[in-house]
Amino acid sequence: MYLKNWLLIAAFAGLSFGQISCDNRQQGQTSKETASTKMPKITFEEKGIYDFGTLTEGDTVEHVFAFTNTGEFPLIINNITASCGCTTPEWPREPVAPGAKSSVRVRFNSRGKSGQQNKTITIFANTEPSMTDLQFKALVNPKSETTKTS
Repeated sequence: MYLKNWLLIAAFAGLSFGQISCDNRQQGQTSKETASTKMPKITFEEKGIYDFGTLTEGDTVEHVFAFTNTGEFPLIINNITASCGCTTPEWPREPVAPGAKSSVRVRFNSRGKSGQQNKTITIFANTEPSMTDLQFKALVNPKSETTKTS
């Protein structure tokens, strides 16, 4: 009889512990969701692909992509990569405070390019998701040949 009671107590304790551990997982999930909503968030003022329009081969143009940190923690941009060497990004090296505005400046050199150009700049930051893409396009016309006059 004593053994039977002990087994019942052990089984009840196991069920109770199982419920507690499930509750802990749920609390952990809720904490993770709450932390995710408070993460730094990079919100750009303009959406879509920026269009430089029509350029002549050799032109260098730039555009400033303005953004706001709409999260609750400082935003840190770790790195920015461009899809080709013709594009040079500049970004803030200091953390961007919650609610603060900043920008990413992109310079495109069309030397050696012709036709429709579509470029991507990838931002690596402490955001969720950790990568954000910016895009621009341009139509590059060939440089006109100058004719020599005699």
